[in-house]
Amino acid sequence: MKATVWTALSIAVSFGFAAAIAAPSATRPVVTIVQGALAGQVDAQGILSFKGIPYAAPPVGNKRWTAPIAAAGWRGVRDASHFGAACIQPPWPKQAVYNDNIPKGSEDCLFLNVWAPAHANKAPVIVWIYGGGLVFGSTWEPYYNGRNFAAHGVVFVSMNYRLGVLGWLALPALSAESPHGVSGNYGLLDQIEALKWVKKNIAVFGGDPNNVTIMGESAGGLSVAYLLASPLARGLFQKAIGESLGIYSEPELKRADHGLPSAEAIGVRIEKAVGAPNLKALRTMDAAKLNMAALMAGFRPTGTIDGWTLPHQLVDTYDRKQEAHVPVLMGFNAGEIETLPQFLPPLPSSSEVYASEIRKRYRDLAPAFLRLYPASNVKASMMAAERDAIFGWGAERIVRDEAALGEPSYLYFFDHGYPAARAVGLRAFHASEIPYVFGWVGERLVQNWPPPQGPKEKALSDAMISYWISFARTGVPKAPGEPGWPTFAPNKSYMHFAAKPEVSTGLMPGMYKLNEEVMERRRRAGNQQWGADVGVAAPVLPSPAATR
Repeated sequence: MKATVWTALSIAVSFGFAAAIAAPSATRPVVTIVQGALAGQVDAQGILSFKGIPYAAPPVGNKRWTAPIAAAGWRGVRDASHFGAACIQPPWPKQAVYNDNIPKGSEDCLFLNVWAPAHANKAPVIVWIYGGGLVFGSTWEPYYNGRNFAAHGVVFVSMNYRLGVLGWLALPALSAESPHGVSGNYGLLDQIEALKWVKKNIAVFGGDPNNVTIMGESAGGLSVAYLLASPLARGLFQKAIGESLGIYSEPELKRADHGLPSAEAIGVRIEKAVGAPNLKALRTMDAAKLNMAALMAGFRPTGTIDGWTLPHQLVDTYDRKQEAHVPVLMGFNAGEIETLPQFLPPLPSSSEVYASEIRKRYRDLAPAFLRLYPASNVKASMMAAERDAIFGWGAERIVRDEAALGEPSYLYFFDHGYPAARAVGLRAFHASEIPYVFGWVGERLVQNWPPPQGPKEKALSDAMISYWISFARTGVPKAPGEPGWPTFAPNKSYMHFAAKPEVSTGLMPGMYKLNEEVMERRRRAGNQQWGADVGVAAPVLPSPAATR
């Protein structure tokens, strides 16, 4: 069996996608990968899809909270017509914009999916990483269907990765088990394992394993930032797209720092809060109940600076020029915070109180802060300040850093409003670019999501998906009939997606400088977080001379 699989794989790699396909019926294409044969589907336009492919062994029982290992093979032909189970997660609130009724999850969830054009050969590959705060998300979500990318000649891959406490818990007992002496970051290790699968297998689907672009939004964009920083992901991708990502201070594995307890101390607190006396007990608890109990106890999944998967704080890695040196395309949305009210602290009672709090907390930087975020409209200013500190600065930071390395780097600002969103008081809200990027304008795929519809929306979507695909193909974003997208350097250029794409320079003058200085002072002082605690919720900013 093993020899047969490898023979089929070598034939596929040598002679292209067509050699790897045998169609026993008009609707069931069959492809052979390292693990075995898969029977997928083909739609009316000839787009092939293979879903629910296991890329890693199920992390259940004693394998809960261990690094992923490659999935075993199988005999015969595996049905690849349906998505695999989502990873364990809580349900979305019913009225949330993002509620798409993800089916019941499982710990056996490390599956990926592939969409491919027929007869592809060395096509560019995009690997999608979903958002959801490392708490929610699944490749099942309708807007993440990759067929429109495949229709434009891309081999598109989406993957599940572990969420919540099951994907991001650190504990001394887990670190003791690890050959590297670390714990946490299991969801990130899942993503890296999926990229290894892509490297081994994507040629069979007609993709080029040496032209892979990672792409993610929100927590998926944060994951892109992690993958850029992780030495374990080197060589597994050649370009990166990050939508609405942040760069935060992350907990160190074993020591408190930057105003955060250690990741292991967080884990010990959660272990006690859920009533588990030890690791063995944690591993026998019902996964869904454990995940919910941990969230209710205040567990917020995030990366851990463990010295192995993530060697340093992200900004330290970028400052050392130790990140992956690859072309990047990064950006954020004008109304990020509109659908993320949990990011906002309580509003002050008046504009005078707001201004007073800013002067007290930002000291010598208060005049710059109040110029950018004035007291004349407190709520709007607070939303803009949160947006910029979390999403705006993070996107521009990575673009600037990669540009400084000489890599082609592109920045965007999505500032587009459309009628259905305006009708419910939203404009360019968090993730609202996704239907445009994925080409799903005109479709109501998620029940509470105001659907973009009409020829103007379709034209903007056509431009955006073309730019994204061109970047994945060549490293240069181009779109037919649309303006050329200049690199960020040397003129601080960016693409402004409003009614249509427009090139501009100097996005939000003063925004980056302010947030960079705030981060630098907090980092030097060593006792404050960055990417959090903004505006009237901020601690008193260290003085310029503060040192560790």
